[in-house]
Amino acid sequence: MARFTLTYFPVQGRAEVIRLMLKDQGADFDEKVVTMEMWKEGTLKASCLFGQLPMFQDGDLTLYQTNAIRRHLARKLGVYGKDQREAALIDMMDEALQDILNKFIKLMFEKDDTGKEGYLKGLPKDFMPFEKTLSSNEGGFLVGNKISLADYALVLLLIHHEVLSPTFLDAFPSLQDYLKRMCARPNLQAYHQSDEFKSRPIVPEKKA
Repeated sequence: MARFTLTYFPVQGRAEVIRLMLKDQGADFDEKVVTMEMWKEGTLKASCLFGQLPMFQDGDLTLYQTNAIRRHLARKLGVYGKDQREAALIDMMDEALQDILNKFIKLMFEKDDTGKEGYLKGLPKDFMPFEKTLSSNEGGFLVGNKISLADYALVLLLIHHEVLSPTFLDAFPSLQDYLKRMCARPNLQAYHQSDEFKSRPIVPEKKA
């Protein structure tokens, strides 16, 4: 039996950073995919504490709420900093990245591209703090000298934004180098190039 079980929809959504951590760290886990038909039927939704997914099971511990799951898993996998100081800095970076993710997901749910131009204009301001952090941190990561929860969140956003705007990283040499290094990690590289990753949409497909 797998050590962990992730239950979520067949999209990247708010569970993809969880998947990245599990994949990169070589963790043994199962994933239960919930279709919209299954969710609308209501039985599973009614059984979830807050009526939401993802759901994450670690032995006899069942967790809901994405941030609680991410931080619990980061602690279990040893990617939450070497001490409380680093953990606090990881939280700071992760929350700033979630601000960008929220705007990005909102854009993905739009039925047309009317908001794309304005969104792209805001990217330099959004990503410059991470460019500055990486250029000044000799450890090569957002915090300290080891990959952390915040790095997985940043890597995923950079991958998505390269697709959205292939030239956007040209203005961020440190982020550009960082993404190449992170995507060269064997487990991340294998997952990023897999059909599993490529076939899973970021959000549910837009309906006309």
